[in-house]
Amino acid sequence: MSEAQAAETLTILVYSDDRSVRDDVRLALGRRVAADLPEIEVLDAATQPAVIAMMDEGKVDLAILDGEAVPAGGMGLARQVKDEIFECPPVVVLIARPQDAWLATWSRAEGAVGYPLDPIRLPEVVADVLRRARDTQPGDAVVVAS
Repeated sequence: MSEAQAAETLTILVYSDDRSVRDDVRLALGRRVAADLPEIEVLDAATQPAVIAMMDEGKVDLAILDGEAVPAGGMGLARQVKDEIFECPPVVVLIARPQDAWLATWSRAEGAVGYPLDPIRLPEVVADVLRRARDTQPGDAVVVAS
């Protein structure tokens, strides 16, 4: 990793209509998801329009979207941003059941983490997705098993 990469901060957007979910994600992520990645800044969004606006700005490095959010679920929102935002940043969706993994694939998310949130697993998946995104060129397929 270059000095420039080490000095940067990664911006992670966390979407859920439930403040406690956003707080749990923020707590699980901490200040750095992995020693080989820069520190993170976490942005909160409670509504679909807020997510779209923040993602449109182009300053989000990764989005974590709650699949159980209402009225706009994170998996449908993931698919929407993947369709509408040029060079969309990677997305990790939070899923309620392991059986929902196929929906995460449908949403074109690069990662999925189940409830209840595991404070070890979530940063691992986020770090893996961020590393893969840095190592690929726009348009490359990114697949993360979770």
